[in-house]
Amino acid sequence: MLALGATAGCSPIYVIRGGIEEAKILSRRRPIAEVRSDPATDAETRRKLDLVVQARDFAERFLGLAAGESFTTFSRVDSDTLLMVVSAAQKDRFRAYTWWFPIVGRVPYKGFFDFDAAYAQAAQLAAQGYDTYVRPSGAFSTLGWFNDPLLNTVLRYSDIALAATVIHEITHNTLFVPSQVAFNESHASFVGDRGAALFFCERDGPGSARCTEAEDAWQDNLVYGEFLSDLVRRLESLYGREDLTRDEKIAQREGEFDGARARFTADVEPRLRTRAFRGFPRAPLNNATLIGVRLYYDRLHLFEAVYQHLNRDLVAAVRAIETAARSRPEDPFTAVEGLLDRR
Repeated sequence: MLALGATAGCSPIYVIRGGIEEAKILSRRRPIAEVRSDPATDAETRRKLDLVVQARDFAERFLGLAAGESFTTFSRVDSDTLLMVVSAAQKDRFRAYTWWFPIVGRVPYKGFFDFDAAYAQAAQLAAQGYDTYVRPSGAFSTLGWFNDPLLNTVLRYSDIALAATVIHEITHNTLFVPSQVAFNESHASFVGDRGAALFFCERDGPGSARCTEAEDAWQDNLVYGEFLSDLVRRLESLYGREDLTRDEKIAQREGEFDGARARFTADVEPRLRTRAFRGFPRAPLNNATLIGVRLYYDRLHLFEAVYQHLNRDLVAAVRAIETAARSRPEDPFTAVEGLLDRR
């Protein structure tokens, strides 16, 4: 771990702390079947565990994802929040601060099990002139390197979000393109959320409550992703102006943020089918928050277009996207766009 820390540009303390926390998670694993049969397990937890097992089997057997042994065990952590994730970006351009790690390459975020260390890192970056963003996370994937257990931090999720999270994380086991975090996360969002909708519609029947809710959640993701892309385009246009100084760009972006809040309330919110994203007008906005959030919604319409192009066959879409991304790892989005040109 010390060697990896030196290679990744991380302090040995950071790597050791991460290793200790991951070891704790792995050491506490119990087979889900054992937890489910434990008399001390309450009925709602038992029901959620059943749902996780069914969603995992669906991801593996129907979608063909590489589940391995992920989500076959359960592990309890000591907090409702597993870790804090730090993001940062330049103030006058839409460019993320990145960290380099073995296997995954460059990524625009860094997770901390030590919450104080997360805020200290954010404060250090802010002092250097960066926008910063610190957010909680209740789940993560080790990309198949370990048999990721289900954590108690995600059991509080709704049925729809829980199934989508399981499929999302298993998608990372199946396909993770180094240094292409926006593609990886957005692709996993597509597979996870579209997969959850198909899972509930197959399980409960078309038109059932959870089927409808899952389909509505995916449609809201598309609407929100489109809105974020439009905001990013407006900011990039502002940041690209050569007639403005850095300070002028930073000052004028506040007008763009105010305009985005107004457009969301007037144009986006009436189109939403669920309660998701309705807090956007009250959320803090800067380049780091936008980059951190948009990672999961970048060009979702592209994945949806492939799905529609392949006759709404999710399995075929997943396979085609995976093949395309592997063929051009330096630019997987463009590779996926090429799927729509084959008509």
